[in-house]
Amino acid sequence: MAIAVATTKEALADAYIALGTWVSLHTGDPSTTGANEATGGSPAYARKQTTWSADAVDDGVRAGTEVTIDVPAGTYTYMGFWTASTSGTFLDKCAITSTTLGAQGQIKVTPTYTQS
Repeated sequence: MAIAVATTKEALADAYIALGTWVSLHTGDPSTTGANEATGGSPAYARKQTTWSADAVDDGVRAGTEVTIDVPAGTYTYMGFWTASTSGTFLDKCAITSTTLGAQGQIKVTPTYTQS
């Protein structure tokens, strides 16, 4: 069921983005725990912080700023959301276009959230 009241959509979207701002990359489905998070590399892999946008339109959509994440060679299939730059609580996951790097590189992602 989609939310019919625009102000309710807005409130739910705002609540979601308030949970966390740290973005991770994963080599497989992180499930509900944040499993398969990238590690290693030089420069070393680290979660990056996004800044969620305020929204002037009652549509329940939020966009984060693009983040560039250093990763070692591998295949990356998910991004995740966390409450902290290390450790913290795993909040959610989103499949991304599978990206395979043959050597150290960077992956850019722009998180978005849509409350329906």
